[in-house]
Amino acid sequence: MVIFDDLEAEQDRLENILDGLDEAQWAFASGAAGWSVADVVLHLAQTEEAVAASAAGVSLAVRTASGPTLDQVMDQLVQAERAAPAPVFQRWREARLAAVTALRAADPKRSLQWVDAPLKPATLATTRLAEHWAHGLDITGPLGIGFADTARLSHIAWLAHRSLPYALVLAGEQPQEVFCELMAPDGMARWRYGPPGADSAITGPAGAFCRVAAHRLAPGKSGLRATGLHGATALHALRTYAA
Repeated sequence: MVIFDDLEAEQDRLENILDGLDEAQWAFASGAAGWSVADVVLHLAQTEEAVAASAAGVSLAVRTASGPTLDQVMDQLVQAERAAPAPVFQRWREARLAAVTALRAADPKRSLQWVDAPLKPATLATTRLAEHWAHGLDITGPLGIGFADTARLSHIAWLAHRSLPYALVLAGEQPQEVFCELMAPDGMARWRYGPPGADSAITGPAGAFCRVAAHRLAPGKSGLRATGLHGATALHALRTYAA
């Protein structure tokens, strides 16, 4: 399936980047607040291990309304298992291979437990691609390393649009139909999501759309155009991950 191949390709790109870092770069402050580059990679390793565990039928811990937020849980896990760059890098390498192998082997029709809601293997793979891409930005941006947009962003854009009803509810709004027409990274193809007849729309570069959804770019600085009664609200609500 294409999504599994593209997930591996995104991880391969990140692995090649990480393989060239020196000790100082691994210790450098990433774009994820409070985390070094090594911390980001540790977080990716931990979450990939959770993917493999879910595919194996292991019950994951479920958050409660009165408990810590997801971000707090992730930070606590990173703080508890910080290690030197070499073992962190190896842990992620092994975890990401185990996770994608498990996702490929999983029943495509059976949902796997994940964060706040069960997800089919292909959708879970899409969230993993989105997270590796977003954290790739966190790593490469501060280090001044190139990280070009690719056609793999189509998966992330699809995920952001598919998640709009959930995102709008989180923002205290009612779900609305929104049409998105995005310019692909090649500058030629246009990616379209949602009903063309919707009275609200978001248009512009796919890279900006995905960065807004990953909360790596402010909507007002994205260059994206929101039209219709609910376009601006949807643009500000965009996300690719659970709260």
